Amino acid sequence: MYEKYKNAIVTGAARGIGKGIARKLAEKGINVVISDILIEDAEKTAAELAGLGVKTLAVKTDVSNKEDVEALVRKTVTEFGSLDFLVNNAGITRDNLSVRMSEDDWDKVLSINLKGAFLCSQAAAKEMMKQKFGRIVNIASVSGLLGTLGQGNYAASKAGLIALTKSMARELGRRNITVNAVAPGFIMTEMTETLSEQVKEDYMKQIPLKRAGTPDDIAESVCFLISPAGSYITGTTINVSGGLLI
Repeated sequence: MYEKYKNAIVTGAARGIGKGIARKLAEKGINVVISDILIEDAEKTAAELAGLGVKTLAVKTDVSNKEDVEALVRKTVTEFGSLDFLVNNAGITRDNLSVRMSEDDWDKVLSINLKGAFLCSQAAAKEMMKQKFGRIVNIASVSGLLGTLGQGNYAASKAGLIALTKSMARELGRRNITVNAVAPGFIMTEMTETLSEQVKEDYMKQIPLKRAGTPDDIAESVCFLISPAGSYITGTTINVSGGLLI
């Protein structure tokens, strides 16, 4: 990792993929702000990662609320001195067939998954532009590339996030800020563990590597993108799905 740049925000980091990313960053010596609406879980994660010898901070954040997001960035800069890395991981699902989906379920998913990433990136970029350095990684999904039955809102939010990644990469490149995305496939988390065995088997049939991914699989890709090894990569989406899209 970089010697000078050491401070990160990971949204939706109280548990699941976000927690896995935050842990991997902490293991590499990066100070991490655990941003999540689930503040009790966020505080537990922050305390756990502080044991790795880095600074941690839990901040309750509704990423779809601009005031919350701006407060998150201000607090990070005040407590840590700078904001160098942002991982937009916060996301929700509200699944249903498109013809049955409520307007509220559509709006909520787009608001958290897409608007939230936009607001966080916008606020973070203003700080990163001052120091002429920054790394933003958006956690998208293969659903945004493939489409998913019963997840029209989720797939649309992730496809939009991939497009936002490309647009912001073009805008911020001149300030030495890279913007990339990671598109996970079927990853075992608290959320996917509740799926039926039949659904899990159906996924396995489509994955050439014949296993589900782990949060660490996603975290390693994020670490690569924000490291010096990824410094000439921007506007790219890395598909981390065990070959699901082949």
